[in-house]
Amino acid sequence: MEDALSRLQGLIQALPSGLQDHLHRTRDTALELATRHNVDARKVEMAALGHDLLRAASDRELLEQARTIGLTVHPVEERVPILLHGPLAAQRLRHLGIITDAEVLEAIQWHSTAWPGMGRVGLVVFLSDKLDPMKARRSPWLKRLAATARESLETAAAEYLTREIALLLKAGSLLHPASVEARNYLLLLASQPPGNGRSHLTPNRTS
Repeated sequence: MEDALSRLQGLIQALPSGLQDHLHRTRDTALELATRHNVDARKVEMAALGHDLLRAASDRELLEQARTIGLTVHPVEERVPILLHGPLAAQRLRHLGIITDAEVLEAIQWHSTAWPGMGRVGLVVFLSDKLDPMKARRSPWLKRLAATARESLETAAAEYLTREIALLLKAGSLLHPASVEARNYLLLLASQPPGNGRSHLTPNRTS
C-alpha cells in the first residue's frame, strides 16, 4: 500500500497546483469522515487522492481516451464528457497496477454521480469531494451538509443528490441516471426496517 500511495502521489505532482490542493483537502476531509464512521482509512485516502486524477483533461481528451480503451460511454456522458473523468481515472489506476481494490476503484469511478449500492468508502469520497472546505466556506448549505455527513453518510448523500438533481432540472440540464438511481436507492434504504439488509436493493452492475 505504501508503494501504491507513493506512485499515486507521483502522478498527482504532475497536476495543476490548484487541483493538487483540492485533492489534499478532499483527502483530509475524507479521513475525518472515515474516522468518525469507522471506514477503512487507507482505502479512503487512496480513493480521495485518486478521484480527480483526470479532472484537468479536456472534453475531447476524455472522449478520446474512453474510445481508445473501449469504455462504454452513456449518451449523457457524450454530451457532458467531464462525467468521464472518474471512470477513466479508475481505469488508468487499475491499468497501472496502482490500485486494484474494488472498493477504492468504485469510489473513484462514481465520485461525481454516486451509484446505487455504493459502499461506505465511496460515500465518504463522494461527500468529501463536495465538502472541500474551500467550497464549504462559500456555502451555508454545504456547512449544514457537512454536519449531516458527520451523523449519517447515507442521509447526507441523499440530501446532496436531491438538491443537485433539483438544480439540474431547474436549469433544464441532463441528468445522469446513476445519480437518480443512487438517490432512489438511498431513500428506499432509509425506509427499510432495521436489519432488513441492502442486497435486494442493489442493482446488477454493468459498468
